[in-house]
Amino acid sequence: MKKAFIFLATGFEEIEAITIIDILRRGDIDVQIVSIENDLNVKGAHQIEVTANSKFNDTDFSIGNILILPGGLPGATNLLDYKPLLNLINEYNSLGKYISAICAAPMVFGKMGLLKDKKAICYPGFEQYLEGAVITNEKVVVDSNIITSRGPATASDFGFKLLEILKDKNTSIALAQGMLFI
Repeated sequence: MKKAFIFLATGFEEIEAITIIDILRRGDIDVQIVSIENDLNVKGAHQIEVTANSKFNDTDFSIGNILILPGGLPGATNLLDYKPLLNLINEYNSLGKYISAICAAPMVFGKMGLLKDKKAICYPGFEQYLEGAVITNEKVVVDSNIITSRGPATASDFGFKLLEILKDKNTSIALAQGMLFI
């Protein structure tokens, strides 16, 4: 079974995190919700509290296939400021494992220099932080092992694309049909 890690920081965008978790779990992907905070309970940008499965320092990331960063503010900037996560992103990227981000969170990859000459997308107005990226207008952009998406309204598109990548296109389409997205 494929394993995904999604990271919650204070101020994360709830619709992005929960939609992605829900779609991937329905698609039989093992999703572990990881708090970068000192507590398992993390409050989102709209004051919705979510309980993570584990704290960052208590998690074994060696068995994962993908890292997922939801957006939201100040969630995305809190992710960017968390050095252990940046080290993990660099490790996954150097191994060619998938790294993904939505909304404001692609700025983490941009600030890390991982988007140079790569196609990417983010929430409108955050393009300046995608340093060196080739900005597109798609809802979801896949360039090599890096997957980015625009924001709350594209969370389901992002989730289904991640499912397609981690499993297969037929599973993703069947789930989208069953959930009445298509």
